[in-house]
Amino acid sequence: MNKALRRPVIAGNWKMNQTPAEAKALIEQMKPLVADADCDVVLCVPYVDLQAAMEAAEGSNIRIGAENCHWAQKGAFTGEVSAEMLKAMGVPYVIIGHSERRQYFGETDETVQKRVRAALDAGLTVILCVGEYLQQREQGITEEVVRLQTKIALGGVSAEELKRIIIAYEPVWAIGTGKTATAEQANEVNHAIRVCVGELYGKEAADALVVQYGGSMNAGNAKELLAQPDVDGGLIGGASLKAADFSVIVGAAS
Repeated sequence: MNKALRRPVIAGNWKMNQTPAEAKALIEQMKPLVADADCDVVLCVPYVDLQAAMEAAEGSNIRIGAENCHWAQKGAFTGEVSAEMLKAMGVPYVIIGHSERRQYFGETDETVQKRVRAALDAGLTVILCVGEYLQQREQGITEEVVRLQTKIALGGVSAEELKRIIIAYEPVWAIGTGKTATAEQANEVNHAIRVCVGELYGKEAADALVVQYGGSMNAGNAKELLAQPDVDGGLIGGASLKAADFSVIVGAAS
């Protein structure tokens, strides 16, 4: 499976950090540092930062995304934001199924699928997160868990729509813990995801699919992880809040 067919994507996930003013200042810091990137650069920010982030990133190679969206276009869902609302703002990307959404906010494989469907219907590009808990890895069922999550999330997704999906492998045990899968472990699971997609959509679609690694990638380990044949970028947490560190990761992908 030819890595040269895929353009790397480095996406920051700011989580619940940064006020609008702080978001603008951080993006201003980042812009010159990533201006020559030979990869796609995305920053997924809290809802309250979206407008400020898009204004700060305008005219640069940085694209802005949201961290979640609801599956309904409108309705009695207090505190939620729809994919249509993101579309109306001009937001092109959205993260769906992040492990923290699954772990803390009751997200299930089925609700992930519904959110993916809504985002695609609104014309957004989806960063779809999949990954196993530590107990599941220790039980030796990582591949089965990730394949199941992938298959359910892609239910009803056409081959054409798949072109607007990026899959991020996020081992839950490595999120925010400082622990990282070895480069070989990351590549092994990313490859399993690609094989699974190939079974659903064919080899050509699988070869074109961008599969990121998203478990505590940082400036120190990015080069080794991104050198793996099935690791096409990263979904970056804490390091995306530091302009210098984020630019090192972008440089490694370039």
